[in-house]
Amino acid sequence: MYGGDEVSAIVIDLGSHTCKAGYAGEDAPKAVFPSVVGSIDQMDIDDTANNEKTSSVESKNNIKDSEKGKGKQKLYVGSQAVGFRRDHMEVLSPIKDGVVVDWDMVDSIWDHALRECLLIDPKEHPMLLAEPSSNTQQQRERTAELMFEKYNVPALFLAKNAVLTSFASGRPTSLVVDSGGGSTTVAPVHDGYVLQKAVASSPVGGEFLTDCLVKSLESKGITIKPRYSFKRKEIRPGEFQIVDLDFPNTTESYRFYSQRVIAGDIKECVCRAPDTPYDESAYSNIPMTPYELPDGQTIEIGADRFKIPDILFNPSLAQTIPGMESFAEIAPNVRGLPQMVIESINRCDVDIRRELFSSILLAGGTASMQQLKERLEKDLLEESPQAARVKVLASGNATERRFSVWIGGSILASLGSFQQMWFSKSEYEEHGASYVQRKCP
Repeated sequence: MYGGDEVSAIVIDLGSHTCKAGYAGEDAPKAVFPSVVGSIDQMDIDDTANNEKTSSVESKNNIKDSEKGKGKQKLYVGSQAVGFRRDHMEVLSPIKDGVVVDWDMVDSIWDHALRECLLIDPKEHPMLLAEPSSNTQQQRERTAELMFEKYNVPALFLAKNAVLTSFASGRPTSLVVDSGGGSTTVAPVHDGYVLQKAVASSPVGGEFLTDCLVKSLESKGITIKPRYSFKRKEIRPGEFQIVDLDFPNTTESYRFYSQRVIAGDIKECVCRAPDTPYDESAYSNIPMTPYELPDGQTIEIGADRFKIPDILFNPSLAQTIPGMESFAEIAPNVRGLPQMVIESINRCDVDIRRELFSSILLAGGTASMQQLKERLEKDLLEESPQAARVKVLASGNATERRFSVWIGGSILASLGSFQQMWFSKSEYEEHGASYVQRKCP
């Protein structure tokens, strides 16, 4: 049994944008860092003398050498390590459409979370991992295998994101609208179980909106300078001059990542969901909002403040942004938020539809956009059947909304009644990885 106060479980929520990790029973995650990994292929760099100089310093920082068939690859994890510009460093994400594609990277992210951020020995703590509702059996078995074989955890539990969000707000039944970095998922939860057949998802998430913002600003002639490409020199007290620095060996993906970080901040600061569907003529004379970029230039953002968030409700808007033409192929079958909600509820049993309409929960970083809750409620009232009482619930502060999956995991793992639910190492050794399907619904 893993009850009692002396051993606390560890909760990890690896999302497509950030990884959240911390101790069960606490109200916020201790470690929050981007879930992208900087990787340098050792094959590209023949400059070994240079490497030896730096490797002694780097071995102290979170570096993992994963031996791979295609030569050695050096992985850098954590906001510090990824934020530091290095020659030939690519920024890669281990997760595509909510599903893990590169296990080496996931391994290094977990390693960083447990050993560098929480400073614990995984042998001593049971692990609760959050997983997307769309996870396949193969993915779950792989996770269990890695956790038990490599980290030797005493016990493991895989819980679905939607269920955890539902627990975080104290409801066994609800419709969870989880809008994160990589995608938006609508999943009905009934008595603590996800109704798989009614899960709807779309590839429009925070990162997609950020890309749209970058492209839209570029079409207006504003280029975001990444943090590493300039330095500020003080000429007179309080007056700065920008000196451009040139790094020819910076990879395209790193430059793009650095721009995204800044654009993401612009989006969080000035964007808000419009009250009515976005319309070019109505918003053309909207007052501009100033935003100061890191390099000191102040840009004015007008209609984009409303246009970018409205893509969540009306994805075809993205095609009107120059540079987003690639989206046109998938655009016809991407649905807006209200349509996804209605569609998901209609796939559920008639008896619980009413309850779902009255407890729609918003979770994830993109869902904490200002006015999003009011707009979704308004759109749903127009489209839903008369008898339904539509209520969109979002926890008061943005922190809780961003971390709701983690918080739900923290609540679940610290419940006394949950302690017999763990999938223990002894069970794993007896039944194998496939037993995870029976232990974790």
